[in-house]
Amino acid sequence: MLVSGCGGGGGSTGSTAPPPTPTPTPTPTPTLTALTNQPPVGLDLAMLLTDGSVMVQANPTGTPGGPSAADFYKLTPDASGNYAAGTWTRLASPPAGYAPYASGEAVLADGRVLFVGGEYNQDDYRLPFGPTALTNMSAIYDPVADRWTMIPPPPGTPYIGDVPSAVLPNGRFIFGSKLNRSMWSLDPATLTWTALAGTGKNDVFAEEGFTLLPGGSVLTIDLTTKPQSEHYVPARDAWVQDGPTAVTLTSPTGSPGGLTYGPAPVQTVGGITYGPGPTGTYFPPGEIGPAILRPDGSVFATGASVSGPAHTAIYRPGANPDAAGTWTVGPDFPAADDADDAPAALLPSGNVLVAGASGALYEFDGTNFRITVAAPAGGNGGVPVFLLPLPSGQVLVLTPSLNILARVYNPLGTPLGGWAPTITNAPTNVVRGQSYTLTGTQLNGLSEAAAVGDELTSATNYPLVRLTNNATGHVFYARTHDHSSMGVATGNLPVTTHFDVPANAETGQATLVVVANGIASLPVTVTVG
Repeated sequence: MLVSGCGGGGGSTGSTAPPPTPTPTPTPTPTLTALTNQPPVGLDLAMLLTDGSVMVQANPTGTPGGPSAADFYKLTPDASGNYAAGTWTRLASPPAGYAPYASGEAVLADGRVLFVGGEYNQDDYRLPFGPTALTNMSAIYDPVADRWTMIPPPPGTPYIGDVPSAVLPNGRFIFGSKLNRSMWSLDPATLTWTALAGTGKNDVFAEEGFTLLPGGSVLTIDLTTKPQSEHYVPARDAWVQDGPTAVTLTSPTGSPGGLTYGPAPVQTVGGITYGPGPTGTYFPPGEIGPAILRPDGSVFATGASVSGPAHTAIYRPGANPDAAGTWTVGPDFPAADDADDAPAALLPSGNVLVAGASGALYEFDGTNFRITVAAPAGGNGGVPVFLLPLPSGQVLVLTPSLNILARVYNPLGTPLGGWAPTITNAPTNVVRGQSYTLTGTQLNGLSEAAAVGDELTSATNYPLVRLTNNATGHVFYARTHDHSSMGVATGNLPVTTHFDVPANAETGQATLVVVANGIASLPVTVTVG
């Protein structure tokens, strides 16, 4: 206890003033940045092209004169590589008669973009399904020529619809049928279909999603036989059972009376004849959230729910492709949220970004699942309907129901050592307009890095080549194509890609990096002539 002193010379206090309270340092949080140039319409799908631009599909309104699923645009970053300041251009539409919504998509090893089927077609969104729904049409888009080519359907397949799909390490595209257990593989070189045996599949593929694993196996979580899971081994053309998912990840069965579809009419689109197809009844098995492979080799799988918080679970592959994997319980969604048909993206830090049904954004860091961006005011209808990893390390966030239609998510954190691509052989002198070969390791990244439940696939596991002029700092993406592998987490396996130096690239000294899933390699020096 301090007391005042006393004495003949007058008193003085022995107390001292308390130290000032320090101002707390704000905890850094991820941010959202609105694009300076907003897209002309709301968007519902985005795919990263191998020249660094982003191909997007309009969010169809189903109203006369409104945006159509046949409307496509391209986002090109500015001269500094800034996507938030990028510009939009209109792309060609598919041939009249094919306007797919909720289809299976992929950027192929040659750089073209494949669209297969579609839950809806020709902007007819009624339920029960109209005659054009669950279409068996498919098309491939050439971004260099800005041209679409229709593809004949797999033999004896009158319906495809919204299907789980993936590109295997050998570059072939596979999908599982919505209405039965059949599987098909497309050869990108010949655009011909081959039936797969897919021996041992538990159930039909309705509402399931595919996740590509290291080594080339493909994981799926069953809905019709929930809560089972299994993975496909391409080398054996067979499925291996992985058992229950530890917690239920699927929402209850919808439309118990079923949804009728068909009859599909005979149509000639782009020179290809489709149809007829019989009538039938589809019994929806429920919905599920996205599942993302993380750099540690585990898969973070998110769930759907109609009441209360959705669950998550973590899958770890077995010791070899023929061995069953294991499941453990993950954290529930905060605030009773869920990921019913919602998007997810892998961040450079290894965290998984997930959009909840509320419109909130969450990150999973391997242990904790926390909110990073609150749900927008109004909530209902404000869901960020698409997340796409960008080569800048950011994530494109599309919100067609909000006033701001497109933003970029600026995450925190950095990748660990060993996650980046490595260049082992690259030219030191390049000429504008010419094509070159580059070799390295982990050029495809450690994951497909993007997912949305069952449809709207937009994997980014392929290399991009970025040139930065030393004098101006201007950024140019050299279109890559014909990658030797489309696998993930390829380790020390040499991977080769080809890149075309842009005709408008600035000459002189530049740095060249390979980017996969937003993580760049160490730079090498090149001279652009």
